[in-house]
Amino acid sequence: MKTITLLAVVAMLLLEVFGPTSSVGGSMSFMLVFVVVMLAVAIYEAWSNGRGAIGWIVNVLVCAFGALVAIALVGMAMDLVLPYLHLEGSLASSQNPLKYVVVAAVAIIMVLGSWIPLQVLNRLR
Repeated sequence: MKTITLLAVVAMLLLEVFGPTSSVGGSMSFMLVFVVVMLAVAIYEAWSNGRGAIGWIVNVLVCAFGALVAIALVGMAMDLVLPYLHLEGSLASSQNPLKYVVVAAVAIIMVLGSWIPLQVLNRLR
């Protein structure tokens, strides 16, 4: 999990620095990283615990649900915090170092959002 988290943070930061900045290309690139990280967490957990075919499917569905909930919560938290930052313009258009901290935090929360529901499910199995 540490490796997946590190790779997610690196991928998100590289995408933020060197990726497309257009309205569609940037969002779709972040979504691709989101899906790949979510699948990596699900596949790693299923592979390491020797799950069957149904276990793999359940892992992917639980990871997708957890990651989507985590990203939604991050979005709501950013809506609450941004007015208090007193930025000139949006956070995305600024070159504020906080932008890169937020991108790294989103990657970590995305991995945790995929991993925590799997741990809860493992307790129930």
